[in-house]
Amino acid sequence: MAAGPGKYDNLATYVREESKAEGAIVIIFGGNKGSGFSVQAQPNMLFNLPKILKDLAKEIERDIKASK
Repeated sequence: MAAGPGKYDNLATYVREESKAEGAIVIIFGGNKGSGFSVQAQPNMLFNLPKILKDLAKEIERDIKASK
């Protein structure tokens, strides 16, 4: 379960505030605290997050296949 602040919550806060966004997702691969992620969003936004991430994964897969 991904509850509570993530390793990179400070970066997610920075991204969200600088972009004046309602929410932010930061995913880090091999960072100075290791790999991890942080999500900042209102509960109603979190409800849709699994679908958004699944759709994003499908789009990435299509882009990878198309680039071969």
